[in-house]
Amino acid sequence: MLKHFPSGSSLKFYEAVDSTSLEAKRLVQSGEAGPLWIMAGRQTDGYGRRGAAWFQAEGDVAASFIFMPGNERESLSQLSYVAALAVADVIGDFAPGVAVEVKWPNDVLIDNKKAAGILLELITGEAPLIVFGVGVNIVSAPTDLEYKAARLIDYGSGETPSPLIFLEALDGRFSHWREVWRQDGFASIRRHWLDRAARLGEVIEVRLTDRQRSGRFKGLSEEGALILATDEGDELITAGAVFFGETTR
Repeated sequence: MLKHFPSGSSLKFYEAVDSTSLEAKRLVQSGEAGPLWIMAGRQTDGYGRRGAAWFQAEGDVAASFIFMPGNERESLSQLSYVAALAVADVIGDFAPGVAVEVKWPNDVLIDNKKAAGILLELITGEAPLIVFGVGVNIVSAPTDLEYKAARLIDYGSGETPSPLIFLEALDGRFSHWREVWRQDGFASIRRHWLDRAARLGEVIEVRLTDRQRSGRFKGLSEEGALILATDEGDELITAGAVFFGETTR
């Protein structure tokens, strides 16, 4: 099924696929340049950051978007904040009145629990392309994780959106925030993201590849690094995983 969204993006739907992001990469290798969404009713080998497995039930969103960066400003690291704002907007639209927050570097929370994950990957070649992968818990909330998970069905005030309806709304919001980024620069994205940031000003734990750091989440740098205030001074962190001291185990 090939569908077209108002933004000009297209959608290719698969009943089942190993991973929408893996399929996106295969399509890029065969010449696809987007803008194209890949969506699956079921994934058999979904993954997130650092190759972590991503569970998806039928009725949840599993999708990846292939597109070409609009200009040199669209760096991969800053784009994650653009994507998070778009996902948070759509979740908030379907769950009005509920606390929807963004968690560094790439999660969206409902009621302090993870509801969506984002993964951006750069594909180099004759022209650079980006694959924006997104998973949203609409009907399922996995329990065997290091963090608590939420599902949208428990928070919506009306009819639970189908994955297709959610994705069409996401396509529009992602297009909107990319335009804000292009017109106003990252300073505007940074401000909007911090307005929705979970635990801003509080003590958090950041797990790096080789160590663990605790400190106060002070904000974001002008380039998009997390600013962690520690006893030794401010530390800029560009990659890691944030935990709030609460796990499901």
